[in-house]
Amino acid sequence: MMAPDADRSVADPHRKDRVADAPIDLDFNVKRIEDVTIAGPPALMARDLMSPYVWREADGRWAMMVRAVVRPGEALTDTGVIWAGWSEDGRHFTMLDAPSIEPGPGDHDAGGVEDPTVVRRDDGYVVYYSGVLSDHSHGELSYATGPALDRLTKSGVALASSKSEGNTKEATVDRTADGRWRLFYEYAADEASRIGLAIGADVDGPWTEQPTPFMPREDSWDDWHLSTGPLLTDDPARPVMFYNGATRDARWRIGWVAFDADYARVVARGIEPLVTPPPADDRGATDIAFAASVVVAQDGIWLYYSLEDRRLARALIRRS
Repeated sequence: MMAPDADRSVADPHRKDRVADAPIDLDFNVKRIEDVTIAGPPALMARDLMSPYVWREADGRWAMMVRAVVRPGEALTDTGVIWAGWSEDGRHFTMLDAPSIEPGPGDHDAGGVEDPTVVRRDDGYVVYYSGVLSDHSHGELSYATGPALDRLTKSGVALASSKSEGNTKEATVDRTADGRWRLFYEYAADEASRIGLAIGADVDGPWTEQPTPFMPREDSWDDWHLSTGPLLTDDPARPVMFYNGATRDARWRIGWVAFDADYARVVARGIEPLVTPPPADDRGATDIAFAASVVVAQDGIWLYYSLEDRRLARALIRRS
């Protein structure tokens, strides 16, 4: 079980102190973990799976968009293709016959499409994704829109990289009571991953950069890398992000951090990881658990994540 903790961040000259004076009483623990499975065409089943973004439709069905990647040892044709599918139980998904988002033809994502995040609107969908250049050297946060998951049109770059914030990706968004949108994203700085925040008038911006929302903590499991994770917003006064953190050697775990209603301050943060990868059968396997989405259902809070950059799981979370 994890106790809340004030943010013990390392120094950052671009960051102002955005931590509450006293942490609130909040905690999470895992009640059950389940594998998440997919069935689909051979081109999909021949790949490993990452970044499962899951949500509920108005008709009760569970929907998923997932990044499918070339397996280790095979020729690297791209860094990812995004597939969509449906489920009746939130655990076993049947995927569409063809990808929803593929690399190219534009150069900004010719090398691969990664890490989908879906916003459901009355007229269809907005899907953020990470677009990778053809030489795989660089990526930028991009987006596509459309009336259905198999009828999406690429709309370009949602948030470009800059000299100080490179390789923007891994979007997480929420609309707050003031009507504006908050966009969290991962970026590269100082040989590490960091989490950035921007505010926009609509789901597609334009975006205004904000101070860094929170930083790595010294002598902790998240002392070097941070990456965005999904937002739990069933209590709008105290939204919670299940974020991804790692040491310098990229041993990724899933933790949590709580904000005030406007995402202006951190009000609590778990000391220990919420989800840690189980021991892998292959000792050389990637030591990663990486959160992608969260769904509030009748039986509880389900956190969806990937393990070892190749398989999918979900955890039933209890708030205390």
